[in-house]
Amino acid sequence: MADYWWAALGLVLIIEGLGPMLFPNKWRSYLQKIAEQPTAQMQQVGGTLVIAGVLLLFFFAS
Repeated sequence: MADYWWAALGLVLIIEGLGPMLFPNKWRSYLQKIAEQPTAQMQQVGGTLVIAGVLLLFFFAS
């Protein structure tokens, strides 16, 4: 079971690294736009992403 967690972490790192590696200027602009968003909106988006991730793990890891 621990192997799945390492594989999942590896996939997350690969996906997260593609943006800054391939499109560094667009990535920087994207991060600046995100930093300008209100805190409550960022929390709402983060919470939605966490729930979506948990549901994906629940349905596909069982």
